[in-house]
Amino acid sequence: MNRPAMQYRRFGRTQIKMPVFSCGGMRYQYTWNDTPPHPIPLDNQENVERTVRRALELGITHLETARAYGTSELQLGPVLAQLLDQRPRDQIILQTKILVKEEGTQFLEEFERSLAYLQVDYVDLLAIHGLNSASHLADCLKPGGCLAAAQKLQAQGKARFIGFSTHAPTELIVQAIETDAFDYVNLHWYYINQSNWPAIEAATRHDMGVFIISPSDKGGKLYDPPQKLVDLCAPLSPIVFNNLFCLSHPQIHTLSIGAAKPSDFDEHLKTLPLLDQATEIMDPIIERLEQAAIDTLGADWWQHWSIGLPKVDETPGRLNIPVILWLRNLALAYDMKDYAKMRYNLLGQASHWFPGSRAEHFDPESLKPLLLKSPFAEKIPQLLRETHELLGGEVGKRLSQSD
Repeated sequence: MNRPAMQYRRFGRTQIKMPVFSCGGMRYQYTWNDTPPHPIPLDNQENVERTVRRALELGITHLETARAYGTSELQLGPVLAQLLDQRPRDQIILQTKILVKEEGTQFLEEFERSLAYLQVDYVDLLAIHGLNSASHLADCLKPGGCLAAAQKLQAQGKARFIGFSTHAPTELIVQAIETDAFDYVNLHWYYINQSNWPAIEAATRHDMGVFIISPSDKGGKLYDPPQKLVDLCAPLSPIVFNNLFCLSHPQIHTLSIGAAKPSDFDEHLKTLPLLDQATEIMDPIIERLEQAAIDTLGADWWQHWSIGLPKVDETPGRLNIPVILWLRNLALAYDMKDYAKMRYNLLGQASHWFPGSRAEHFDPESLKPLLLKSPFAEKIPQLLRETHELLGGEVGKRLSQSD
């Protein structure tokens, strides 16, 4: 059976020929503990090897991991050693990420551990991982900070290009991009959350590579979609629709597939033969999705709900009003209740990775001066209460907190 040919895009000023799908190393590892208390089981390590080999067979030449992904680097290293006995190093695009550190020396120490685990002399792409706050950006840019450390590694030939990975507010991402210090950015953007488009536009102006983080998981748990979303996206699956939506924008170069097993690539491959007809295929689906939201929530709310909402740092108790109302929209308009619950119950638990608190306890009176610019100021406190009743449950954990 013929499989569709992988497509590639120029990854900004790096000039790297980047596949439109990347093999993310966040989900195939054995444990989130960096040093497991027991040896890694053979079947788990064999699964990592099969997954990586499958990616390369499909033309997915970009392998992405991170120092913070538990045993991911440790397990990828032996696989890379075998592969590089069989093919030239320049046929694999290797990316790792190092968490923001207060001092550049700490960053360098972590990177050297990454190189040792990965069993390579250099990485193609080195990202400053989790540049999520103003203090992170300051630590990154200060003399002797993370950026200076990364540039030192670049000068030594240990990292070809430098980027950053972020869950930050859009304004902060744009601020980091406008320094023109980075060659690429890893960020979130997909159909259900398009708020980072100004950052993508800024990255395009600076000729940076653009890598989309977790479009199938953070983009809606699309591997386990509700029936309403399936029906609205037909004849495409929600995964293929979202891929097509993202890749129909030439400013976006690659989407991460966090594959836990070799077959996890299969559904994504269905996107490739559709890329040349993306607009024609997507337009009726987008129209149905928009109409479903309007039918459920009302046109005025759907088109204007986000106007005048305070930022999380401006709100007493750091109540994350924009995210709470966004999740309510998804739960009601598209029956994405499981996804909305999962994200809602991370609030208050995920630090700067997903900031803010749930609407469990808040003073409506304290919100009034903060909502003066919202056309829905009077109804928002009640909507927050209703959302907590709808989505509230046991507090969640990020994947990296699982072990």
